Amino acid sequence: MLKKINDFLAGWPMTLVGGVFLAASLAAPWLGIRLPVDPAWVTVVVSGLPLLYLALWRVAHNPGISKISSALLISIAMFAAIAIGDLFAAGEVAFIMAIGALLEDATTNRAKKGLKKLISLAPTQGRRLMGDGREEMVPAQQIRQGDLLRILPGETIPVDGIIRKGETSVDQSVMTGESLPVDKGEGASVYCGTINRFGAIDMEATKVGADSSLQKLIRMVQEAEQKQAPMQRIADKCASWLVPVALMIAVIAYLCTGNIVTAVTILVVFCPCALVLATPTAIMAAIGQATKHGVIIKSGEALEKMGKVDAIAFDKTGTLTYGRLDVSDVLSFDATLTPDALLALTASAEAKSEHPLGKAVVARARAAGLTLTESSSFSMTAGRGVCAQVDGRRLLCGNERFLEENGASVNREAQEALRRLREEGKASILVADAGRCVGLIALADVLRPEARDMVAQLESMHTRAVLLTGDNRRAADYFARQAGITQVRAELLPEDKVQAIEALKAEGRTVCMIGDGVNDAPALKTADVSVAMGGMGSDIAVDAADIALMSDAIEKVPYLKRLSNATVKTIKFSISLSMTINFIAIVLSLLEVLNPTTGALVHNAGSCFVVLIAALLYDRKFL
Repeated sequence: MLKKINDFLAGWPMTLVGGVFLAASLAAPWLGIRLPVDPAWVTVVVSGLPLLYLALWRVAHNPGISKISSALLISIAMFAAIAIGDLFAAGEVAFIMAIGALLEDATTNRAKKGLKKLISLAPTQGRRLMGDGREEMVPAQQIRQGDLLRILPGETIPVDGIIRKGETSVDQSVMTGESLPVDKGEGASVYCGTINRFGAIDMEATKVGADSSLQKLIRMVQEAEQKQAPMQRIADKCASWLVPVALMIAVIAYLCTGNIVTAVTILVVFCPCALVLATPTAIMAAIGQATKHGVIIKSGEALEKMGKVDAIAFDKTGTLTYGRLDVSDVLSFDATLTPDALLALTASAEAKSEHPLGKAVVARARAAGLTLTESSSFSMTAGRGVCAQVDGRRLLCGNERFLEENGASVNREAQEALRRLREEGKASILVADAGRCVGLIALADVLRPEARDMVAQLESMHTRAVLLTGDNRRAADYFARQAGITQVRAELLPEDKVQAIEALKAEGRTVCMIGDGVNDAPALKTADVSVAMGGMGSDIAVDAADIALMSDAIEKVPYLKRLSNATVKTIKFSISLSMTINFIAIVLSLLEVLNPTTGALVHNAGSCFVVLIAALLYDRKFL
């Protein structure tokens, strides 16, 4: 009950009510209005009780020196002001403390939906094969190591395992972030939560329940979430020496002057209200500035840490690249076929295919305005290719093995082109007609054009760029060269990305992770600060990250660092200014120039200066 009352009083509505009554307390004497009861009593009750509750709770529950907090000092000053009958001063220090606490809470509220969405990806059932050949659907938690499972096209793989029969293509972007489905055959490993796209397969369960890859992914996000400590108020960090120093100066002043009013005035002006406001007001202004540019910053802690970052780890797919396939090369090995003619033939053959490579070829042909011909005798071999009759031609479109199995030869020119394109990390479709290879179409993810300049800007700010990706080594190296990144780690599972982040932190670096996929969530949580690509990215990655780029504008990363640096400098300047004002006010209090009411006004002016300085961040240019 006590906590509910405290939470009610500490909320925005009642705090604003307290502010209205505090203003009335100040205005009434100036207007010559005599009131039977000072309105500041309402402010003392509304803002003072939560302050007292917080101070006593910390004394009772916090360990060691952390029992002494800024709330304790302000509570002492409030009671001292009440004792000498200066209710305005008592209400003013309590009210400013309440505003500071609410502003800081507003900067640190974060969404918690990401983990729920990640858990929802866990398969709930699987198709188990019985000894007599029957199939039965069983809950995923009943699947045991060694069980034989059948996975049909479009189904989610319920546990980790090894394919014992069949071939397929698996979308494992949830685990590795790869933009392309991966062809799998007998003996290949498959992961829980990934999607079987084409062929039916029989697999043996090897890791089940809590040992499966997806459950490990969920567990890593949970553990990393628990490691995220809330940002401490700067005033509370200083309180261990601020409280005794303030009390000592007040006591000495009273002993030297014999004037209790002077001692109380010192306690009032010594209160760290401007100190409390310095951090949240600057952070609120910076968050507002970032929001105007499509950057969502979820906490002040993230903003502060971004300025200290000296290593940024990038995911590839959907981060440095657009995360979509496009035709990059059309190579004809037949003098009678132009590149456009080859593209049109291949797109006609692939028009009935559901494979992402085939769909990308069809999309490019249609975008180029090419005329497609209805195919006949269409057939598809999962993970290999398609065969179709187009304009009287029997076309084979697929990988090298598919062509050879169907009696088509792959000439030296095609093999050389295939080798070169693989080194560039590109996927290729070989096209055969009448038993010979007549062309090759290569597809690749597309590097964001601003990526190279962004990396160069980071390098100029002494920040290392690192590529962490689940893609194969060739693709990773190719895109890293394109972006100007020299440090690359490829073929990583989510736990490998976490280990890579921890290795960078072990070098003494402050690490930022930038990603967009479900598989990036543990690494995002492990990094000191994390950024998610929000435009096309996974909701889970956005929820796991501290910062989201809502328009997928990767060029905003250097802007974030500049904004963070400016915010930290503003906070330090505001703190220095507030301490200087406090020092001057203490001297004036000792000289009996200030009393508790005028001291509270000077103290209030310092808080206003801090707010105004922070507000300047909102319109400053950082791009």
